[in-house]
Amino acid sequence: MPNLFIISAPSGCGKTSLVKKLIDQIDGLSVAISHTTREPRPGEVDGVNYFFVSKEVFAEIEKDSGFIECANVFGNQYGSAKETVESLLQSGQDVILEIDWQGARQVKSSFTKTISIFILPPSIDSLRERLNNRNQDSKSTVDQRMQEAITEMEHFDEFKYLVINDDFDIALKDLSNIICSQRLLLQQQTECHQDLIKQLI
Repeated sequence: MPNLFIISAPSGCGKTSLVKKLIDQIDGLSVAISHTTREPRPGEVDGVNYFFVSKEVFAEIEKDSGFIECANVFGNQYGSAKETVESLLQSGQDVILEIDWQGARQVKSSFTKTISIFILPPSIDSLRERLNNRNQDSKSTVDQRMQEAITEMEHFDEFKYLVINDDFDIALKDLSNIICSQRLLLQQQTECHQDLIKQLI
């Protein structure tokens, strides 16, 4: 059975960059692209970073119970489509969900076997600096994101693993080790290599 990973972090913690590197480096690992009602940021592509949809389309999917989790973040809706996640898992892919702590709670109530990881910044000052360096948001928006980040970080202890993103390469290695360790569990190895085990035993 493939693994369902939840990776959460406050805005500006480097979560998206880390996940992108993980996908590039680890075979059989995919990210479930979320739907959102917010406008694309510079460089973002529909169907790659998010499925950018109208509020009406989002509401229709939600009404049909099409999301395994959804949340309102900074006035915009975000949701992970049930069809997207289940399709990837059924194809044998390990799946990453990039969602906040609220979404993580919802997913854990529907999927009992999830591996949850929370990423923290090395300091408050570092987080503010990263948000400012994006050059995408006004000072008031950055201030709001900082307040939201503090609220988000208060929920780190609801997760199974904790990674500190001080040095990007070390954080990437930590995440990679977590993912690879789950693949070496007895149940996963038995399912993956059942033909070999039958020959050996």
